[in-house]
Amino acid sequence: MGRARNTLIYQLKVGLLGVKPPVWRRLEVVGGLTLAQLHEIFQAAMGWTDSHLHSFEVGADSYGTPDPDWGSDLQDERRVRLCQLGLSAGSRLRYTYDFGDDWQHDVLVEQIVAPEPGVAYPRCLGGRRACPPEDCGGPWGYAELLAVLADPNHEDHEERLEWMGGDFDPADFDREEVDLLLRSLTY
Repeated sequence: MGRARNTLIYQLKVGLLGVKPPVWRRLEVVGGLTLAQLHEIFQAAMGWTDSHLHSFEVGADSYGTPDPDWGSDLQDERRVRLCQLGLSAGSRLRYTYDFGDDWQHDVLVEQIVAPEPGVAYPRCLGGRRACPPEDCGGPWGYAELLAVLADPNHEDHEERLEWMGGDFDPADFDREEVDLLLRSLTY
């Protein structure tokens, strides 16, 4: 079963918690990926810049990059494969990015299927809305940022727009762009 599950495709819906309207991606990934590789896929698919620490929580177990200076009880994500987690359709795991802003992602295993001939994985099947910008203060800071950007008369509007680089469309999502980023990953 182990080798066969390595080649199965996991369809995952990755949803950012605490953000309205919802930000999510639907991805297909190979079960043989390590959680470290899955982290890279989530970063590319969501639009994060991999500038902060992260972890995965599966049941009572936590995975990430252990740091002896922090005394963390994280298991090494480089040594665990998605297919080894005992997940099935309907299973959920939690992916947390940036422990300061605390971006939590609910990851739902929608289905586990055989790979389609001629299809390159990972791939993005769909999604909604742009990823919040890094370091904007988590879900609460993002809600405030959206309110400021939506009000050209707000006293902080110009400053926040400049901080964002002059342009940010929270409704923007481009599946083809996400697929290009995913194809640049080599596994």
